[in-house]
Amino acid sequence: MQTGEDERGLHRVLDFTRVISFFLLFLHYYFYCYGAFQDWSMTSAFTDRLLQNVAATRIFDRFYFSKGLAIVFLGISTVGAKGRKDQRLTYQHAFFCLLLGTLLFSTSRYLLQSSANPAKVGLLYIGVTSAGYLLILAGGNRLSRIVRRPANADPFNRRNETFPQEERRLENAYSVNIPGQYLLKGQVRSNWINIINPFRALLILASQSISPTRMLVSSVLRMKQ
Repeated sequence: MQTGEDERGLHRVLDFTRVISFFLLFLHYYFYCYGAFQDWSMTSAFTDRLLQNVAATRIFDRFYFSKGLAIVFLGISTVGAKGRKDQRLTYQHAFFCLLLGTLLFSTSRYLLQSSANPAKVGLLYIGVTSAGYLLILAGGNRLSRIVRRPANADPFNRRNETFPQEERRLENAYSVNIPGQYLLKGQVRSNWINIINPFRALLILASQSISPTRMLVSSVLRMKQ
């Protein structure tokens, strides 16, 4: 059993993993959109030195390596997340966000090939990539909030409480036969409520708005007349 301290420790680890993902993505932006940051006057000697030290690890040698690391740490943070369950969420919603986010996140590279103003190109690239990143984050969080039920779930035990009922129409001179339906092994079947002798030990307790009851009463009255 997990204690409260274990859960808090797990949340701290997941939050730290997500911070690492944000930090790697920011460094990716700073490295590949350096011209845009210069135009925005957002460069400094400290950040340049930090970027050089990180670049010495060769994580920027391949374009998708740094982006992939950010997604890996983001995935680790969402795997252990336990969001509040919501019955309205489905797997289609979650996978739609994941697929759309992955598409934006992976294809935004072609924006950097534009020969337009570096500031505009950098802003567009950061915007599209961040949108894909947030969609992936939203899709991962939605997966943790989906209420998972077994394929053969029967929370009200209706399947085991059903039983075969009379499907024949049994008639005589005084019988009352009411058609109905019941559920058996997941199938809706037709049945008959056969009252063979309505004059013997018959008690009716119901509202007058119930049509089968009115039909039964009218049938009994007609037979007495």
